Amino acid sequence: MKLQLYTLKSRHFLNGIDVSQLKVQQGITLLLLSCLTIFSANTSAGTLEQAKQLHDRIAGVPASEQTLNEMSVLLSDSKPIEAAYLAMENPAFYSTTLKLFATPWTNIDQDSFAPLNDYSATVIGAVRDDVDFRQLLQADMVYVGDNSLNLPAYSTRDNAHYQALEDQFIDLKSGLERTTQSSVNGLPSDATAGVLTSRAAAKAFFYLGTNRAMVRFTLMNHLCTDLEPLKDNTRSPDRIRQDVSRSPGGDSRLFINNCLACHSGMDPLAQGFAYYQYDFDVESDPDGDSGAITYNQSGQIDPDTGTRVQGKYHINSTSFPYGYVTEDDEWQNYWREGVNQKLGWDESLNGKGFGAKSLGQEFANSQAFAQCQVKKVFKTVCLRDAESTEDINQIAATTASFQQNSYQLKRVFAEVGNYCMGE
Repeated sequence: MKLQLYTLKSRHFLNGIDVSQLKVQQGITLLLLSCLTIFSANTSAGTLEQAKQLHDRIAGVPASEQTLNEMSVLLSDSKPIEAAYLAMENPAFYSTTLKLFATPWTNIDQDSFAPLNDYSATVIGAVRDDVDFRQLLQADMVYVGDNSLNLPAYSTRDNAHYQALEDQFIDLKSGLERTTQSSVNGLPSDATAGVLTSRAAAKAFFYLGTNRAMVRFTLMNHLCTDLEPLKDNTRSPDRIRQDVSRSPGGDSRLFINNCLACHSGMDPLAQGFAYYQYDFDVESDPDGDSGAITYNQSGQIDPDTGTRVQGKYHINSTSFPYGYVTEDDEWQNYWREGVNQKLGWDESLNGKGFGAKSLGQEFANSQAFAQCQVKKVFKTVCLRDAESTEDINQIAATTASFQQNSYQLKRVFAEVGNYCMGE
């Protein structure tokens, strides 16, 4: 804005004009100009500060001056989503933010600082490529290091490939490429289920035990609930395996009030993993560091069961001989009825199927799955859990947006980042 001040030389023109009043008017004009200048500077400083906060929350590292200025312009132009996407161009978003985001899902201890592996790398790659995030639990996919990097080959028996990616500080934004899981781990394509059949997941959740851990940790990591809140002793016990005593300690009430409440829903779901095992030498390799995921394909017979079902599904069969005997990998979701309808199961699916792939689809198409991803992003970006009514409303709005935008997780980071930008 340009101010022109004219000198009044004509005494004739000045006749009848209060000169002191003229000076006051000139002073007011200058004051207004000063205020406009300050307002403009404050607006610029405000969007720059917002850009800095947004970038720091999303990428976890300071932005360059150029990036900050570009983000500031986008924010000034009411384009906050575009500003957030610009922050996600920083390689640190992939190597730091997303790695810390996904790594706890890959291990029993939920350690954020565990090494990069095929599970966490696949999450990072899927986010980068805007893959429909539901595919994470059902697709024949895995992300590996780009072939041009000359890394150790992907191995079903160790994590050297991913350790090299990390040790060499490879930029995960550009250094990962998608391939089919079946081409590297030997599983049939129809037996793959995204990260559920990754080597890292098998090492953590198919390790010894009864494969129930895979159900529990899938619920925890991808539906944001543990078994305790899902207890429902109104479900039928007909699919509870033989290894669960019906009168633990001689008290059948314990079974009815505790064991049945979890196992009646969990056991028929865990049957979807009946052909999977994590194979390793317990004596020489007790931690399973050199183990591999295995799968009994058609025609393969387990010596302990006489079927394709892994022997672990028949362990401790004398605890209750009249319990359910697993004969195949047909799973069923008993939680589609009763109190656990609250998880929002997809009505277009029938709630039963064979194997891990269809089971992963059942989990991934639930309302709980979509909401869980938003909650996890909220905690990552806002550095806290949702608490207030406004927070809860934002979770609901972003969940709806996530579903409407093809389950692209970068969109969730953008929306949540803008919500928490001013904190």
